[in-house]
Order: sequence, then structure tokens, then C-alpha cells
Amino acid sequence: MIRLHHCHQTRSMRVLWLLHELGVEFELEIHPFDKSLRAEGYLALNPAGRVPALEIDGEVWWESGAIIELLCDRFPEAGLGRAAGEAERADWLIWLHFAETISQHLAALTQQHLMLYDDEMRSPVLMKLEAARVGKCFAALEARLTGRDYLLDSGFSAADVAVGQAVYMAQKFVRLAPFPALSAWWDRLARRAGFQASLPPEGADLLYKREFYAPW
Repeated sequence: MIRLHHCHQTRSMRVLWLLHELGVEFELEIHPFDKSLRAEGYLALNPAGRVPALEIDGEVWWESGAIIELLCDRFPEAGLGRAAGEAERADWLIWLHFAETISQHLAALTQQHLMLYDDEMRSPVLMKLEAARVGKCFAALEARLTGRDYLLDSGFSAADVAVGQAVYMAQKFVRLAPFPALSAWWDRLARRAGFQASLPPEGADLLYKREFYAPW
């Protein structure tokens, strides 16, 4: 039995997307993005009070990067991981965890734009700085993807899922248009059935109410 605990428009989406790509059966439990994640029952699944948490065969896994590695190890036949000893193992791990580099800047932007309700609490300098840092991440991806269809030479992998989810969220704050290779890669990912299946359903209560949040 596999059960994913998920909030829309959060890092747990990368695990949801991967589960669809793996083609395995799973249950989905959707939580509101609120203080209920700090309730005693949920803290027993993820002591940080965050999503994702993945119940699998009597175990509980948390931290999205770790879950992705573990799922790829559990289902190697899908070909989405790169095992120890394989030539692309290092590149796979580096790009897989680059998703968190992007996401840390997104977390700061989300706090500034969404969580701080009073304009006096927001920092225009910080908002512009973090958006510029996301732009630098996009530039790094542009360099990697120039001449490649996916992050690894061998093709699509879970690294594309992890980074793809971060780029999906990052587009709330930074435009892709100046990065043609990154834009083409994103278009390929966005057409995948696994990505489409991981999107919030119509009418879902979303964290981000706007399509784009410009720097102050």
C-alpha cells in the first residue's frame, strides 16, 4: 500500500508527479495548507509538520528529495533513477537536489508575497533579490539544457520531475521567456501525462491566487 499526503502547489507535487510517472497504484490524501499539519496525528507521519509524507508498506518516508531517491530505488524498472555505479549517478543526484536550491528562494518569495498580509511587513529589496536569485537558477538550467532535451544525456529521469516541479512553481515569480532552452524543456515536461495528472483539480483551494507575482 502506498499513500501520499499532499497539499496542492507544494513540494509534495514532485512526489505525486513521480508516482504517476512510475505507474504504480497509490492513494492520495489531500490536506489543507494550514495548521492542521501541526496536529499530533499528522506529526506522527512527518515530524516537521510539512508535506509530503509517504506511507509505503508499513513505513513512513518524508522529505521529498529522499522520497524520490527511495522510490526510484524501489521501482528501478521504470528507469527514472540512476543507481550507484552508473555513469550519470552524480549528475542525477546534483540536478535532483538542485530543485531545493530553487525552492528555497521560492519559499522566501511565497512568504513575502502571500504570508505577510501587511505591506509594512514586506521587503521590496528582499522580493527583488530572491526573484533575481531564481533568475540565476534559470540561467544555470539554461546552460545545462542548451543542446539537451532533458537534464541527463540519457533522457528523462526523476531529476526532471523534481526540477520541473520547482520551475512550475517558480513561474509564479520569474518569467521563462528569456531562457529558450529552458522554455523548450518545460514545454516537453508540461505535456507529459504524469505532470498533467499531478496538477490541482479544477475548483481546488489554491495557495497562489494569481498567475504571476511581480517584484514590488
